[in-house]
Amino acid sequence: MEFTIHHQTLLSVFAVAAVMGAVANKTNFCTMGAVSDWVNMDDKGRLRAWLLAVAVAMGGVLLLEASGLINLSTIFPPYRTANFAWLRYLLGGLVFGVGMTLASGCGNKVLVRIGGGNLKSIVVLIIAATMAYLMNWTGFYAKAFSSWMSPLAIDLGATIGAKSQTLGGIIGALLGMDDTAMLQLILGGVVVTALLVFIFSSLEFRRHRDNILGGVVIGLTVVAGWYLTGSALGVEWKEWAEMADTPPARVAVQSFTFIGPMGDTVRYLMNPTDLSLLSFGIVSLVGVIVGSFIYAMSSGGFRTEWFANGGDFIQHAIGAVLMGIGGALAMGCTIGQGVTGFSTLAVGSMLTFASIIAGAAATMKYQYWQMMREA
Repeated sequence: MEFTIHHQTLLSVFAVAAVMGAVANKTNFCTMGAVSDWVNMDDKGRLRAWLLAVAVAMGGVLLLEASGLINLSTIFPPYRTANFAWLRYLLGGLVFGVGMTLASGCGNKVLVRIGGGNLKSIVVLIIAATMAYLMNWTGFYAKAFSSWMSPLAIDLGATIGAKSQTLGGIIGALLGMDDTAMLQLILGGVVVTALLVFIFSSLEFRRHRDNILGGVVIGLTVVAGWYLTGSALGVEWKEWAEMADTPPARVAVQSFTFIGPMGDTVRYLMNPTDLSLLSFGIVSLVGVIVGSFIYAMSSGGFRTEWFANGGDFIQHAIGAVLMGIGGALAMGCTIGQGVTGFSTLAVGSMLTFASIIAGAAATMKYQYWQMMREA
C-alpha cells in the first residue's frame, strides 16, 4: 500500500496525541479536577494550568496566522462562524459541565484514564460516544434541539456586518473596520498577556513544574494540530483527498477535540472495513489512550478500577449521557472549545468555556450540600 500524505498526516496526529496523553497522565492535567480544586479547596493550580494551555495555544495560533504559516479562514468545527449560536454554547457547556463532573472527568481525561487502566472510563466512553453519534449522525439533534434553537442564533453578518465571531471580527465590525487582522492580533496579544500575568502571579504555581509542563504541552499540541492541517502540509492533504477515489472523512483544518470524534468512532466501528472513515479525530482518541498507557506502564502507575457499587455506575452513566449530548450541542469539550476553540479567539468558545465551569461548579456545590445533609 502506498504511503500517502493522508497516512503521513494521520500518523503525525497520532504521535502528537500520544504526547498529549502521556503528559496529561504524568501531570494529572484535568479540567474537571481544576474546577474541583478551585471550588472545594480554593486551589487554582490546575485551573492556572488549563489557562496556561489556552494562552500557549492562543499565542501559537496568533503567531502562525500573523506569519502566514497557517490559514484558519475555514475550520472544523466552525468555531469562527458568523452564526452565533449562543444558546447552543450556553446550554451545551452547562450540560457538559454537569456531565463531566458526574462522570469524573472530561473527554480527554476519560481517554487518559482508560490508558491508565480505569475500566469505569471505558463504560463512560461507550455511553458518551453513543450519545455523540446520535447527536451528530442521526436525526436526534434536529428533532430534539435544532427546531427551537436554530431560530435563536444571531447572524452577526446581518446584524453588525461581522464576518466571524472572533473578538477582532466583532469589535472590528462595530468600529466599521474592513480589515480586522491587525485588531485580532492586538486583542489576542492583550488576552494572552493578561492570562500569563494571572497564571504566573502565583508563586506556588511557578514552583509546580507539573502544572507548568501540562499547560505548556497541551497548548503546544493544539498548536501542532492547527499547523498540521492549516499549513502548506494541510493544503496538500486536502488536495490529495479531493482527488482520491474515495475521499477520506473529516479532511479539514482542525485541531484537537474529543466528543465529536467519539461519535465518529462509533460510525467507523459500524463499518470497520471502510478505512476512509478513519479521521483526525478518531486517530487522536487512540493516540491519547496509547500515550497514557505507555506512560502508566513505564512509571508503574497502571491500575485497574471498577465501579464501587450500583449507585456509582448510575452516576457515571448519567454523566456520560450528558457529556455526549452537551459536548455535541456545544460543538466541543473542555479541550475542543475550552482550548482549541478558545485559541481562535472565538467568542462562542469563550462562552462555552465559562458555561462548562459554571455547570461543573454548580454540580460540585450541590454534591457537597447533599453530602453535608446526609452526614
